[in-house]
Amino acid sequence: MSDLVIETTGLRKEFRSVRGGSRVAVHGLDLAVPAGGVHGFLGPNGSGKTTTIRMLLGLARPTRGTMRLFGEPVPQRLPQVIGRVGAVVESPKFSPNFSGRRNLQLLAGAIGVPTTRVDAAIETVKLTGRDKDRYKSYSLGMKQRLAIAATLLKEPDLLILDEPTNGLDPAGIREIRETIRDLGESGVTVLLSSHILAEVQQVCTSATIIGNGRLLASGKVDELLGGGSSYRVVVPDLAAAIPVLTAAGYAPAAIDGVLHVDSDEPASLTRVLAEAGIWLSELTPLRADLESYFLQLTEADELGHDVASETEAVA
Repeated sequence: MSDLVIETTGLRKEFRSVRGGSRVAVHGLDLAVPAGGVHGFLGPNGSGKTTTIRMLLGLARPTRGTMRLFGEPVPQRLPQVIGRVGAVVESPKFSPNFSGRRNLQLLAGAIGVPTTRVDAAIETVKLTGRDKDRYKSYSLGMKQRLAIAATLLKEPDLLILDEPTNGLDPAGIREIRETIRDLGESGVTVLLSSHILAEVQQVCTSATIIGNGRLLASGKVDELLGGGSSYRVVVPDLAAAIPVLTAAGYAPAAIDGVLHVDSDEPASLTRVLAEAGIWLSELTPLRADLESYFLQLTEADELGHDVASETEAVA
C-alpha cells in the first residue's frame, strides 16, 4: 500500500477559450505528498496551484493524467475518501452576527458530526476566549483560523490550505503559521499552497515547487536546500586570507567585505587560517533559504518557457 496521501501522474488541465484557443494551466504534473507533516506546494501566482487543488477535490476535471488520494483514484472514488479530507480553498460563508462557536455548532449539525468536536476545533486553532464573540468582530487572521476549525470538525487525515495567509498582517501570519505547525505535528498531513517562502520554510517538512504548471523540484526541504556547508568568514585581512585558503584547496569568495567559503569541516578551515597566523573574528554557517532557491528555479523556468513560446510562434 502506498504511503503517499496525494499522488498525481501526468496531470494536465487545459482551458478552452470562446475563440477556439486553449491555455494549459497544469502541464504533466507529477505530485507526491507523503503522509504526515506539512508539505509546501509552492509556485508563483498563476502557476497552477489552485487549479491542481480544485482537480484533487473534484471541483475541476483534468484534461488527462491520473490522481489518487489515500491510494484511491479520484474523481472516481472521491466520495469514498472525501470524508478524510478538509480544505480551505475559498473564503467560507459564516453568519456575521453569530459567534464563532455558534457558526461551528451549526456547521457540525449540517454535516452530521457531534457538536462536542467544536470544543476541540476551537482549542486547536487557539480561539478559546474569543469563540463567543461575533464573527463580524474577528480580525482576518481569526476568520482564517475559524475556517480551519470548520474543516477540523470532520477530524480529517489530510488538510488542504490554499494561500491561507493572503491579506493577513504579520501577527495574523504568525498565528496561522503556528496553527499549521501544530497540525502537522499532531499527525494530520497538511498540503500548504503558498508563494510566501520565508513563512513556508518555517513550517514545511517537504515541498513541491512548480512553475507554469510544471514540476520544478520536490523533496524534503533540507535536501532541496542542500544543507549548510557554506560559511561566512570574517578576518582582519582578506587579502592575506584568500591565498592561504586557496592554497589549502578552498575557493573563497569575497562578498561585502567578508569571505564565503564552502567547507564540510569548519575546524579544518579554522586550523588552516590559524597556522598562517590569521585569526578568525567570525565563523558563521550560511544556510540556503527557500526563497532564494525558489527564485532560481522559477526564473530559470520563466526563461525556458519564454524561449519555448517564441520557438512555437516561429514554427
